[in-house]
Amino acid sequence: MRPLLLLALMLLSPLARAELAETDWLTLLPAQDRKALEEMPEISHDSAEGDGVFTNKGGLKQQDKQLPAVMYSSKTVAALNGKHIRIGGYPVPLESGAKGKSTLFFLVPYPGACIHVPPPPPNQLILVRYPHGIKLADIYAPIWVSGTLKVEPVSNDLADAAYALDAAQVRPVEESDL
Repeated sequence: MRPLLLLALMLLSPLARAELAETDWLTLLPAQDRKALEEMPEISHDSAEGDGVFTNKGGLKQQDKQLPAVMYSSKTVAALNGKHIRIGGYPVPLESGAKGKSTLFFLVPYPGACIHVPPPPPNQLILVRYPHGIKLADIYAPIWVSGTLKVEPVSNDLADAAYALDAAQVRPVEESDL
């Protein structure tokens, strides 16, 4: 077989295009935090935000000081530091490049995390750096992010995150992914 034909067959094979296995958000939690979340009572959404009036000026920062400690947790899983992962979530844009593509954003496990009460704990937020940028038409549309995860505390006016990810690829979740 000719070398070019062989190369073309290899590049088109499903194995050559395979993505990393999906990393579940619960994997980011240390065992004690996962257990605490599982045992936590249901959180009430009886608030102005729950009725569609959004007054949470704290963004993704936890404002309700009466929640269980796990909702403020920045505890991480050290074994994930430097791992290449693929994780699905929802973007909260922070910075855009010259062409309007988002180059820096938080990835959160559920849509609307920036306005719902309560926001996820820091160990369920990932700061994503993607210099190539992605056009985000809808923050309620899920995306896949692949790259190197770092245990890296990040804090800004909008949120505290326990992880950061240098993205190699960011793409919308497609119907065929489901």
